[in-house]
Amino acid sequence: MKVVRSAGMVVLVALLAGAVSGCGCFYQGMKGEKAPAPPPSATVQKAPEKPAGNEVAPAPATAAAEAPAAMVTLKDIHFDFDRYVIRHEDAEILKQDSGWFQENPGTRVRIEGNCDERGTVEYNLVLGQKRADSAKSYLATLGIDPKMLDTISYGKERPVDPAHNEEAWAKNRRDHFVPLK
Repeated sequence: MKVVRSAGMVVLVALLAGAVSGCGCFYQGMKGEKAPAPPPSATVQKAPEKPAGNEVAPAPATAAAEAPAAMVTLKDIHFDFDRYVIRHEDAEILKQDSGWFQENPGTRVRIEGNCDERGTVEYNLVLGQKRADSAKSYLATLGIDPKMLDTISYGKERPVDPAHNEEAWAKNRRDHFVPLK
């Protein structure tokens, strides 16, 4: 009888552990968000070889089709450890970026909240979401339409600097802004 109870407890604990291990996705699911797709890998084109003698090198057929779109640079803002309050210097960055938002009123922007590697996955997903929401709220106070701002948290999953020191952690505690089509 004790063996059956012990086996039942092991199964129950295993089921609970499995349910709790997916908590990070739970928060995204609650907001109706889906897990982000991995970023596309960069492709490198090989430079055409120089023709020998009087030969003419063929022109690349897809040069015009592969030209990158104009790059938009909205500056990242950074946060103090375990905080999601926008600092004074980062408020100035958002004020500067607000000009771009006003020049492009129909463009949606995704605000990506990020954290450093310390803390659990679940904790950092929540903190990253609070950071993204904080930037969205601040931009709304500057007159930016909040309906055009999407937020998502990547927690600690997308570090800019993979080192394990305070300098790297400070770079990774950020909101990143991505214009969407």
